Amino acid sequence: MQGHKRNNSIEFLELMGVVRENGNEQTSLPPVQTPLSYDYILVAKTIDNQEREAFKKQTEYIDELKKKNIKVTKIIDDELVFYGIQAPKEIFEKYRYLLKVSDACNWSSDQNVVPLSTRIRIVHFILNHTHIRSGESLRDLMKMKVFEARFCLHEKKKQKDLKESWARWTACLQGQPITAVRNYFGEKVALYYLWLGWYTYLLIPPAIIGVIVFLYGLAFFNSSPLIKEVCEADIVMCPLCDRRCKVWQLSDTCTYAKVSLLFDNNGTVLFAMFMAVWATLFLEFWKRHRASYVCDWKVSDWCEEEEELILEIVNNAQCAPKEHKHSYLRSILVLICVTAMILVIIGLAHALVVFRVIAAVLLADGSWEFLSTHSNSGAMMLGAILHYLIITVMTRINRIVAMKLCEIEETRSFAATEKSFTVKMFTFQFFTYFSSLFYVAFFLGRINGHPGGYVRIAGKWRLEECHPSGCLTDLFIQMAIIMVLKQTISNVFEFTGPWFCRWLKRKRTQKLQRKCAHCYLKDESEAKYGAELCDNCKLRDWLSNYRLNDVDSFSLFNEFLEMVIQFSFTTIFVAAFPLAPLLALINNVIEIRLDAIKMVTLERRLVPKKTNDIGVWIDVLEAIGVLAVIANGLVIGVSSDFIPRLVYRYRYGPCANGTGTDTDCMVGYINNSLSIAKMSDQNIHKEFSPHQMVTASGLNVSYCSYKDYRSNEDYSFTPQFWLILAVRFAFVILFEHVVVICKFIAAWFVPSAPMQVKNDRLFDKLNRLKEELSSFEA
Repeated sequence: MQGHKRNNSIEFLELMGVVRENGNEQTSLPPVQTPLSYDYILVAKTIDNQEREAFKKQTEYIDELKKKNIKVTKIIDDELVFYGIQAPKEIFEKYRYLLKVSDACNWSSDQNVVPLSTRIRIVHFILNHTHIRSGESLRDLMKMKVFEARFCLHEKKKQKDLKESWARWTACLQGQPITAVRNYFGEKVALYYLWLGWYTYLLIPPAIIGVIVFLYGLAFFNSSPLIKEVCEADIVMCPLCDRRCKVWQLSDTCTYAKVSLLFDNNGTVLFAMFMAVWATLFLEFWKRHRASYVCDWKVSDWCEEEEELILEIVNNAQCAPKEHKHSYLRSILVLICVTAMILVIIGLAHALVVFRVIAAVLLADGSWEFLSTHSNSGAMMLGAILHYLIITVMTRINRIVAMKLCEIEETRSFAATEKSFTVKMFTFQFFTYFSSLFYVAFFLGRINGHPGGYVRIAGKWRLEECHPSGCLTDLFIQMAIIMVLKQTISNVFEFTGPWFCRWLKRKRTQKLQRKCAHCYLKDESEAKYGAELCDNCKLRDWLSNYRLNDVDSFSLFNEFLEMVIQFSFTTIFVAAFPLAPLLALINNVIEIRLDAIKMVTLERRLVPKKTNDIGVWIDVLEAIGVLAVIANGLVIGVSSDFIPRLVYRYRYGPCANGTGTDTDCMVGYINNSLSIAKMSDQNIHKEFSPHQMVTASGLNVSYCSYKDYRSNEDYSFTPQFWLILAVRFAFVILFEHVVVICKFIAAWFVPSAPMQVKNDRLFDKLNRLKEELSSFEA
């Protein structure tokens, strides 16, 4: 806002280095009547035969535009035909007037000007909603290859300014010029980068604390009695697979036990509680910063659906309203399809389980001794890589299915379609990413049975087991591989893909001519007086934009989806992977500049969209915050060995019942957590062949140990198992209630909008009402 003290929230973001406003950026751009290089460009292949259907449709569509008094300039360049689209002043006058008399948008923005970003948005809507006599729209004509491409043009001066101040790798640690981004790309893109910048900044505290939790586990590498007990144990463990696997020494897994303690220690519990409250504070403070910026941009009350209604009238004054529709039959059909798709995705997670089980058997039977010894770990890593490949394939399938379901729903507006698509696509992606992780976290090693009664797939392959040190390391391995692969490979393809496509287009087309001296000296301000570039310079500008990579309505959605999935990884299973916030922080510092470089220099200009929020994503993020509380409570209470250790310390260990002793309270825990299977039992004798009961040193053994709390006689659960189970459930309930209460207190304590923002809006509306009254009395 001009002429008053800047908002404290914006000044705070500048101080913290999240944003960098130079003070000269205007929150409302000056009026732009006609840009030097046109509002929009359509591109088609040159058609020599004028009798062809494609040529007739192309000509008919251009004629329909001319009927709306839209200026169309045709320039032919070898195999391509370019149509420059320039809308008349009357269209924007209608838009301004309708905006002023609308219900929701009349208090928003400044109705006295039509900035170029708004101008592009209006023309984009008109082009998409212009139909030829046979009923086809521009979207249909593009599918039929009548037109090759459509895009709005980059503004050279502003593009250069953004490149220097924002879209470069050397600006990685600098704040973002959010208002300049908004003036060029629109509020929707600006709010995405504002959200991403704030999210990245707030990742610093959890990244530091996560490293401390990791170092806390590292500090006990040599002194922990649990590690000492595993590394010095003379305990013979039962074979991990059928036929080839033999009994093995627990001490052989000393390194694995040390790795487990890095992520499964007492600090993890506090860190999980901290992350649950952090997620709430992140969202609540985001709402404050968003409110400050949208107030500064005067779009606090903006309604996308109402603007769409205004644009429909601007395009066709006689248009019939597109009515709201609801069909229980369609809703049931969509619900059935969504459920079926989720079941398919969960089925793929089951297929991964089968793959790991079979891979473990094949690796154990292999000739390579190292893989044979570590067959379970190898199978887990192979499963994680296969999971990543499934994610890559399913992302494409999920998108197609989500779009088809939106078509079945027949939503009234683009805003409603976007919301519906977002919810469906995120749901599918969430199950694709996390179904396998939920299995590893909550089912691995808990449903595999016991010696003499193993659970088998198709009666043949044994299910996987956890290591005696706990199951959390398996979850950590799975998360680390998926997160690292996703972030590194995605970022490499995200940058090199558009760069390579642009290079390829440049190679295929002829070199651009230099801009003539007359046009080079023209300033964009001359457009106010009707100045234009010459045809050669127009073609040069249009060709340079044509060579860039295509964008669509969902280009920004892809960036948001990527970051929200990452937010899910950072919060939901953070108890198993305390280093996740650190990886996310490093990735996001790169991601901000990568996305900026891509949008400014490698891709065609996104159609600027006006909005006042990040839409349904805020609801998705809040849902993730609640799920994170439940998941982390279950990970600590069910997946980790935190509760069994706690029960042992106070009930079964050397310090049980408050007994004082010089011995560490956890001495004997590993042995206590194991049960024994004897070869004298007929079921065990059938399970393991005699050659499997021979140790590496050649010693025949008559019994072996396995991780569980079972009787050595009839393999029934011991009283200790039931006590641990009861304490697990009690902890989960207590943890979730305490953390949820903390979340509610944090949400209540932080108002969603600063008082200064509320007062600014109050005074702004009061002044507008006074102005209306003055003009009425005059």
